[in-house]
Amino acid sequence: MGQTAKDVHVHDSSAAADVTRVAFQGELGAFGDEAVQVYFGSHLQSRAESIPYRAFSDVFRAVAAGKVDYGLVPVENSQAGSINDVYDLLRQHDLFVIGEIGHPVNHCLLALPGQQLGDIKRVISHPQALAQSDVFLRELGAEIVATYDTAGSAKMVREEQLQGVAAVAGAGAAELYELDILARGIQTIKDNFTRFIALGREPAARRDGEAKTMLVMATAHQPGSLNKCLAFLAENHINLLKLESRPSRQRAWEYVFYLDFEGHRDDPAVRSALADLVSHTTFCKVLGSFARSI
Repeated sequence: MGQTAKDVHVHDSSAAADVTRVAFQGELGAFGDEAVQVYFGSHLQSRAESIPYRAFSDVFRAVAAGKVDYGLVPVENSQAGSINDVYDLLRQHDLFVIGEIGHPVNHCLLALPGQQLGDIKRVISHPQALAQSDVFLRELGAEIVATYDTAGSAKMVREEQLQGVAAVAGAGAAELYELDILARGIQTIKDNFTRFIALGREPAARRDGEAKTMLVMATAHQPGSLNKCLAFLAENHINLLKLESRPSRQRAWEYVFYLDFEGHRDDPAVRSALADLVSHTTFCKVLGSFARSI
């Protein structure tokens, strides 16, 4: 009998003090689980225990309530773009972004042992994974059904013994749930990366090297407001890395803006820009300053 998900990640309670407990969305074997092990296991040189949660909101609540030490959630994919639910949750919760990692996402088509590609009539996976594999899946001609997770779909195929059904997930999920890999690297864009951000209850300590700051703000609903705010960054020679808008959920057709830019909130130039932003926005919150890796 092969390893089960429980066998892979449960640690002896006597070593619990040495383990960093990290929440992620999905099932064990998902790309979020892999990213937890890479970021906290290697980048922070800590032994990480991945704690799966079904929804992104559950991850945020677990970190806020102290049920885990940290969280790790995807915020954007190099092919499919931003993950809007996570952006909305960043504004709703009082947590800090303490780091980031760009994790390669190589999708595989997984099925029960003995199944062939021609047997597959239905493909299940997370909507992002399905979107990232759209060309392959169109050519396959199977019914496409969205689920809550990549590895969760693989687990479903195994536990429910689903004949004629394949899951889009990583090679690690195939090993974990004892499935065959019918096709590898099925993502449309081969250099496919997901950017994950780490969440904590306290700000990250300042580290040497390049830094990045994430911020959310709302501007007055009048001409030139956003342009004026962005000018404060330019005037302080701060490089804007990303600008994302989301509905404010307060009034129809009003938006909040998420900014990623170079520098740390303690840098003189960033402090100056933030002071100007606070005075010219209706809402301004620094989500975190942390070591830049992307």
